[in-house]
Amino acid sequence: MKNESTLKVALAQIAPVWLDKQATLKKIYHQIEEAAKEKAELIVFGEGLVPGYPFWLSLTGGAEWNQTINKELHAAYVRNSITIEDGDLDTACALAKKHKMAMYLGIIERPLDRGGHSVYASLVYINQEGIIQSVHRKLQPTYDERLTWAPGDGNGLQVHSLKQFTVGGLNCWENWMPLPRAALYGQGENLHVAVWPGSDHNTKDITRFIARESRSFVISVSALMRKSDFPENTLHLDKILEKAPQVLANGGSCIAGPDGEWLVEPDTTTNGNIYHTIDFNRVYEERQNFDPVGHYSRPDVTKLQVNRERQSTVEFSNFENNKK
Repeated sequence: MKNESTLKVALAQIAPVWLDKQATLKKIYHQIEEAAKEKAELIVFGEGLVPGYPFWLSLTGGAEWNQTINKELHAAYVRNSITIEDGDLDTACALAKKHKMAMYLGIIERPLDRGGHSVYASLVYINQEGIIQSVHRKLQPTYDERLTWAPGDGNGLQVHSLKQFTVGGLNCWENWMPLPRAALYGQGENLHVAVWPGSDHNTKDITRFIARESRSFVISVSALMRKSDFPENTLHLDKILEKAPQVLANGGSCIAGPDGEWLVEPDTTTNGNIYHTIDFNRVYEERQNFDPVGHYSRPDVTKLQVNRERQSTVEFSNFENNKK
């Protein structure tokens, strides 16, 4: 009989095939199949894994105006981004359904509802039936990311039931934003997923902090990226590698329990899936003395309002239906 209080998770710590959507998706399918062999029930991939993080911005003078190199790399990035409406995630959804495995997947999204030319760092949740339940577009790209990613909206600030858990997720530095965290806590989140482009310097402090603040499990998943991971046919590869360190992203994927202590310490050595089983009962134990949106909250004094409307530049009215 299935134990509804436990959940086996897979942290997919891998490098993308940079700026190659199809090849990166194939790597993702492989990690899903590997996780299925281990009977994982949730698999998580890093921020913007398809088709990778825009490392060129800090390596090739990304802020220089009207430069050919920046325009050409940006165009390649957009061409290799994910358009969900075109079925780019259909195979991932089918594998989730086949293996009854939920999934958080970090993508660079090129959505048609915003014209189909701008891209967003989006975190997609696919449930165990293979259905996309939410697409969270990163609210505020960080620093040089703003040169290629557009700011998202609150539509994806949603949580989802997974066995006895309630899962939610945020992208990279928006995990440091108190109000988006509170928006998820207020919906009952007790398993928080934080996705990163890579490196333990991001995950080693915030993972335990969120766990201790929320009294929830926190899973941080990062990608890998080394100089040797750039494909040989990468556009302007010589310029990118000229200033690139040997290791651009060292992983650091980890899990903290609801008491803020490590269950899986930041891992900078594994190239592949990291597995662990978590037990929901620990949530109730730690909520005994602190619950940030329950018995240790004062909504009569402070309260958060959240706009979850999907933002679009144009709204069309049906003229025929409006005729009197």
